[in-house]
Amino acid sequence: MRFLSDAVRPGEPLRLPAVGSYKDRCHVFDELDIQAVDVALAAGRPLLLRGEPGTGKSQLAEAVAVALARPYRGMTIDAGTEARDLRFEVDLVQRLADAQVRHQDEALLPLENYVRPGPLWYAFDWTTARNCGLAEKTEEPAGLDRGFVILIDEIDKADADVPNGLLEALGSQAFLSPWQSPISYDPARQGAPFVIVTTNEERDLPDAFMRRCAVHHLAFPRDREGLVCRGAAHFPGLEKVLLEEAAGDLLEDRAQALREGTRRPGLAEYLDLLRVLDEARGRGLAGEDLRTLLRRARRFLFKKFVAPDEVDPCPDH
Repeated sequence: MRFLSDAVRPGEPLRLPAVGSYKDRCHVFDELDIQAVDVALAAGRPLLLRGEPGTGKSQLAEAVAVALARPYRGMTIDAGTEARDLRFEVDLVQRLADAQVRHQDEALLPLENYVRPGPLWYAFDWTTARNCGLAEKTEEPAGLDRGFVILIDEIDKADADVPNGLLEALGSQAFLSPWQSPISYDPARQGAPFVIVTTNEERDLPDAFMRRCAVHHLAFPRDREGLVCRGAAHFPGLEKVLLEEAAGDLLEDRAQALREGTRRPGLAEYLDLLRVLDEARGRGLAGEDLRTLLRRARRFLFKKFVAPDEVDPCPDH
């Protein structure tokens, strides 16, 4: 088995695939991140990532997949997610609509044509998942022999049956398909999956689930220098003075939000502000003009949860 400590070093930026307009994406692991991933891999347990929103929990899962050259699947949980959705979804509405259009008995339409495999199906058996009617018709992913990295994002939004259902499937390494045939993990077909779960602490998770996970808390960088290092890794073209000023502003606004009991801006907002500055720098903005833009953009990116009459209407002064 390949461990994360074999692939990355703390503090070094790991480049990630572009997503939409975000072309230059990267992730920076610290020493505790690497240790937590390696412990979970060695123990054969899911890794539960805790911490406030915006600390990079979801991106860490994608970065692990890139670093370990494993295929990746993700699923974001919401209040309507059921445990079964981790395994598969059946689009009965589309099946009924097709039956009405074709003037056929719904029962005559093959059920497998309306099944969308969930992340656990891909993790256990990519081949049968791909053959489901609503599966993405893609080529076999590179690194299948190493196993998928599976992200179950924001599991705390769902009822307790979702984490319990995840444990049940991982424990038995099998489940029944909609047509009652067994879907089971076979190491001869593909590598063992590594499951990463995130929570924003919106509700308590079942004790049984917590006992069966390795748990890592992604803390917000403790000081300005930690933020500046993260910023420099993502946007090496920005001057350090801008990184430091943006970091100082973020820490100031976080402290104010804590005093007022409002939502604190996080690392994601800091990187968004730097992205604004970097884009402007690419258009030729420099010097005091960039600092003016920083002060203006701060209002919209760091003070999202402050009432309008509490925000300085003249942020340049």
